[in-house]
Amino acid sequence: MINITHSANIGDLEGILELQKQNLKQYLSPDEISGQGFVTVSHRLDDLEKMHLHEKNIVAKDGDKVIAYVLGMTEKSKGDIPRLVELYESFDHIQYKGKSVSDYHYIVVGQVCVNKDYRGAGLFDRCYQAYQDHFKNNYDFAITEIASINLRSMNAHRRIGFKVIYTYNDNSGVEWNVVIWDWKIDI
Repeated sequence: MINITHSANIGDLEGILELQKQNLKQYLSPDEISGQGFVTVSHRLDDLEKMHLHEKNIVAKDGDKVIAYVLGMTEKSKGDIPRLVELYESFDHIQYKGKSVSDYHYIVVGQVCVNKDYRGAGLFDRCYQAYQDHFKNNYDFAITEIASINLRSMNAHRRIGFKVIYTYNDNSGVEWNVVIWDWKIDI
């Protein structure tokens, strides 16, 4: 039976890392990248432990096995992972509804991933519903960035209500979309 809950212990965090490793872009074939999507950032256990101190993550488990997750990161996490500093600083320059993203109270989706054996069964949507239920009373919206080439992820995020608010190219030429799921409006 699949249970969707919050990360509660080191075992859950280790399960997130195991699933993450299976889906990192550098370990996937071009066909897997285009057809199944991928994750970009490789976290360490101590990264997740620090993030976990500020907010819990949403995990889906089949028994004790983590089969999906959605990471929750606050501004307090930005100094913990160097890759995030640039993202958080960009929020000073990205506008949403006439003001800087950094002027809002938001939660960053640090990463989302579903085990390939469980894809296509609604688990992505169920995990995000749990994410919204857990965070919507404390934050205006969820925000994240998705590489434009990650079509499966872009389509899935649009389906549940994320909207592109900004697009940019990083230093390596990869195009990224900054997307928001606004919880204070009807989508």
